[in-house]
Amino acid sequence: MRKRKLSARELLELCWKRYEACNPSLNAVVITDIARARRAANASDWRLRRGESLSPCDGVPMTIKESFDWTGTPSTWGALAYRDNIVKADAVAVERMERAGAVIYGKTNVPLMLADWQSFNDIYGTTNNPWDLARSPGGSSGGSAVAVATGMSALELGSDIGASIRNPAHYCGVFGHKPTFGIVPMRGHRLPGVYAPSDISVAGPLARSAADLGLVMKLLAGADEAEAQVVRYRLAAPRHDGLESFRIAVMLNDPVSEVDESVQHLLANLADWLGPRVRRLSMTARPAFSSHEVWDIYVKLLRSATSRRQTDEEFSHNIKRARELKPEDESFYARMLRAYTISHRDWLGVNNRRHALARVWAAFFEDYDLLLCPAAASPAFPHDHEGERHERLITVNGKRVPTVDQLYWAGFSGCFYLPSTVAPIGLTPASLPVGVQIVAPLHGDLTAIRFAQLIERDYYRFVPPPDFA
Repeated sequence: MRKRKLSARELLELCWKRYEACNPSLNAVVITDIARARRAANASDWRLRRGESLSPCDGVPMTIKESFDWTGTPSTWGALAYRDNIVKADAVAVERMERAGAVIYGKTNVPLMLADWQSFNDIYGTTNNPWDLARSPGGSSGGSAVAVATGMSALELGSDIGASIRNPAHYCGVFGHKPTFGIVPMRGHRLPGVYAPSDISVAGPLARSAADLGLVMKLLAGADEAEAQVVRYRLAAPRHDGLESFRIAVMLNDPVSEVDESVQHLLANLADWLGPRVRRLSMTARPAFSSHEVWDIYVKLLRSATSRRQTDEEFSHNIKRARELKPEDESFYARMLRAYTISHRDWLGVNNRRHALARVWAAFFEDYDLLLCPAAASPAFPHDHEGERHERLITVNGKRVPTVDQLYWAGFSGCFYLPSTVAPIGLTPASLPVGVQIVAPLHGDLTAIRFAQLIERDYYRFVPPPDFA
């Protein structure tokens, strides 16, 4: 657009043609307003002709996750109870993208209440993975990743509390960034009647390049409402510019959540390539805490953060069921029930321990700039909509294991509010994409994104799904 090779309107129409060609078999974009988008694109072209561009994103077509409020459209979170929730104001993140001139034309699919690594619900149906239509695109920003991977959208706005940006980026072979907690306001990404922000939950971008992640983060980051009158956020510059200065730790596996060999192999290949190119690389360096304790803390904090979704009747019923649990029952279901009904005093203790271990992470990042690890336990798995998520199984190294075990890879960093970027690093023998999760220190968002740029430049770039290239 800057070189006048394409106008914003022409670029929007190209994305719209991709939508018309790809979406019928993928069902990623579930709400559209092309008339509004065309008006926005025309306005962008007028500004570009006058040399008054609002930002590098001015005129760029994008979509947003269904759970973000976009004036005049429903925000249902995939729940029939909110089918008629037509919102009257934009989410802060949406407003910031539109203020920067981005051209939003639609919203993308999610799982029910954003609570799955699949993206299906009774309102919009099922979203398919463009690498294999029989598989999940991930969740909860599943439609987001599919729209970006197939060129229906140049950028996406997703959210993440349990790998909901990172997991779909990994499953669909795109870039995604989970920001440091709190630097992107979440107002307008809440259920009706909810005003308080949720613990752990963040909003961030998905794209086909790491550079685009950094571009969008600079637009999204910043305080909200009254706080913005006195607080100004400036994202910290990357710790290093070139690979040769980075100190890297690599984690391929963990007893809490075994990782499929196909994923480990690609991570190990990346580590082998990095070895002679970085200042230091360790396959054994870790934060000095127990992974089992991290798992315990994360499940308690995650499920207590989502516990307000219970009705009074459900809460009373869950209290009764939690009291009936045997003390030695450490199944995910038991952990979830206890967290749904945790006392405030007990929550304060868990939260205090979280902050103690955050200091352990900080000490680790004095010696290492980044930690590389899996984004999930396996590549994208086949659709499975039967029963509850904690009852479902996926295949890891030939064994059937609980799907929810891989929440560990979400909480390993996310529980402690750390930023992490997912970048594609290759394909499995079954031609399914795999991404690496790049964990950075608190507020080190641009360090993680910069490292993803270096991988993208010299090791592995975005590859479109062959059937949707």
